[in-house]
Amino acid sequence: MEKLNLESILVGPSDTELNQYRILQALKERREQFSQNRLFPCLAELIHFAGELEDLQSSREEMLRKLPGRLRDLDMENLQLVHEPAGGEAPELTRIMELVAWVLPRVRLVLEEGTGLYDFVENHINIEEVGIVPSYREEGYWFVPDPKGSVVHLLRYEISLFSDSKEKFRSLKTTEVDAIEEGAVRLPPETLKLDLIRKYRDLPNPATYVSEIDIDFPFAETLLPVAKRKFMAHICS
Repeated sequence: MEKLNLESILVGPSDTELNQYRILQALKERREQFSQNRLFPCLAELIHFAGELEDLQSSREEMLRKLPGRLRDLDMENLQLVHEPAGGEAPELTRIMELVAWVLPRVRLVLEEGTGLYDFVENHINIEEVGIVPSYREEGYWFVPDPKGSVVHLLRYEISLFSDSKEKFRSLKTTEVDAIEEGAVRLPPETLKLDLIRKYRDLPNPATYVSEIDIDFPFAETLLPVAKRKFMAHICS
């Protein structure tokens, strides 16, 4: 699939109709992915793309309001509009901004489909503790089923804290330690937890969780990414 980002608009052909056709085709491909219940990476891409378009549009409106004059160019490296004191915008920049105004509502419509599907999936994922959860919860085990593949993925997770100059962030790292095929007899989570404690002695009293999922959507493209975000919110709440 053709990438959807601000650069794909700015460095594309100057033919507006051709650009519009390319963008409509790209959006159609994302909608087809959503119709197949495949959320990622398309949803994350659309969220980022919509944010870029909104930032550019807001930057233009703010600059025209504060500094009435000529918008000459776009600084791609810093995603900033370049201003010079003159009347009106440069024709090429006007064309680009008109294309941005045309693209944004169409991106939002497809994005709305994706976020609706995301909410549906999230509502069908539950997270429960296995046994007594210790006070240290930044590391442990998490059992995530793949109903479509009849497999339970046993994941070891680790939550890390990092920060930049303004904010602190948490990241979730998962590593699959085993995968159990679900047959007629389903092993209880408590049994799986005890087996992992015996096998991996460095976590003698691990925080352990199990997710219940009652829809058979694609695991890697939908269930796991949505479950990870819900799991992170559950751990950090």
